[in-house]
Amino acid sequence: MNPKSVLKGRGAQLNVPNRFFEFSHEIRDDFLEFCNKEGENPDKKKTQYLEVFPKTIVNKIKSPDVGMMYSMNAYQGCEHGCIYCYARNTHEYWGYSPGLDFERRILVKKDAPKLLEDFIKKKSWKAYPIVMSGNTDCYQPAEQIYKITKQCLEVFLKYKHPVGIITKNALILRDLDILKELAKYNLIIVSLSITSLSEKTRRILEPRTATIKRRLDTVKTLTDNNVPVNVMMAPIIPSINSHEILPLAKAASENGASSIGHTIVRLNGAIGEIFTDWIEKTMPDRANKVLHQIENCHGGNLNDSRYGARMRGEGKIAEQITNLVRLARQRYFKDIGMPKLNCDLHEPYKNGQLKLF
Repeated sequence: MNPKSVLKGRGAQLNVPNRFFEFSHEIRDDFLEFCNKEGENPDKKKTQYLEVFPKTIVNKIKSPDVGMMYSMNAYQGCEHGCIYCYARNTHEYWGYSPGLDFERRILVKKDAPKLLEDFIKKKSWKAYPIVMSGNTDCYQPAEQIYKITKQCLEVFLKYKHPVGIITKNALILRDLDILKELAKYNLIIVSLSITSLSEKTRRILEPRTATIKRRLDTVKTLTDNNVPVNVMMAPIIPSINSHEILPLAKAASENGASSIGHTIVRLNGAIGEIFTDWIEKTMPDRANKVLHQIENCHGGNLNDSRYGARMRGEGKIAEQITNLVRLARQRYFKDIGMPKLNCDLHEPYKNGQLKLF
């Protein structure tokens, strides 16, 4: 494969058809030739930010193996471009492709802070941790422009409501002052995703994310300021980052993380085609090996949708990965763990101020 054929700065290398559409879009050779003669670019590479106006922002999670009950997403689509991202398929619900569209057409929910405030002020609502980024990263590049995540954190602090954050972007440190205040009341936990210690791997696997050094520095800065951090080694991909489990856990521990978590890659829906195309272009020498080892973890398929098995995998390779993670926990995280968030403070603050009577 000619390296020039790889689309740099993006994870997906193509737009697969939307499964909900009867028709598909195809760029033909004669159109490409026309664009070349006219000096036009047939493919708009620039990221587009599109405002949307949902009626609600907090989602109840029904999947029993996700580890959260409520989540919210300020953005749909994610410019980070992680090739393995399970959230790609959700872009089809908005009428876009889970391929390049997922990275280049970012839907922005500017009303999220107001919707969040209305939700947690409901008389019927009993405080329970709401996780930001249950689907797409709340600190992706769009956050530098719109600051929706920061406004939502201010809402959580105002109403003393527990919140979790999942991110792989050092931009979270911009809001350190708010996170420190939330931590004083035991209202915040952060899960920082770090999938490799290799910058070469990071650049092709997660092309628009923060560097590994910046992420490790972010773990240290947060923990130095008493903000509890869990490092997510997710996903583990056989023969790409599976050999890094112990050194990655060691680095997380040395920078102050309280725990680690992991999942094994599963290429659900359209992601199987997107990932296969990507690895054949970026890692042609080991593409077959990686794909076959992923299949080994999921009963001969690239994906397993069964609750409980889908994120941990089965078979010898999955067992080896699980054992390595268990060993890492015993070696680097023995007798420590993430705190339980405080759900008892919120009720008196529903009207915006502490009730006196």
